[in-house]
Amino acid sequence: MSIDNRYNKPSDPEFNDILEEIITDSRYMPHFKDCIGAIDGVHVPASIASEDQVPYIGRKGIPTLNIMALCNFDMQFIFAVAGWEGTAHDARIFLTTIRNDVLNFPKPPSVII
Repeated sequence: MSIDNRYNKPSDPEFNDILEEIITDSRYMPHFKDCIGAIDGVHVPASIASEDQVPYIGRKGIPTLNIMALCNFDMQFIFAVAGWEGTAHDARIFLTTIRNDVLNFPKPPSVII
């Protein structure tokens, strides 16, 4: 399940702008000049039918949903995907999400060299 993209979308979908904070701070520039945001995951307790709980029970011993979200540098959510079982590895969620064109994961434009 993905969260509706009408509410989670970048204000600059072409990712043409580099934030002033990145350009003017040597700690960030040039390391973050091509970054569009930050990705993190969270486990949310879930109410799952007892016969379906096993894949959702993680290290805390309770059923959870694993949610991945992407925020831009203005701390706005620009993408989220929810519904993964609690035992799903973050890398699996990320790779499956970026490979699924239907989910429309935001990507910066390709750089042509």
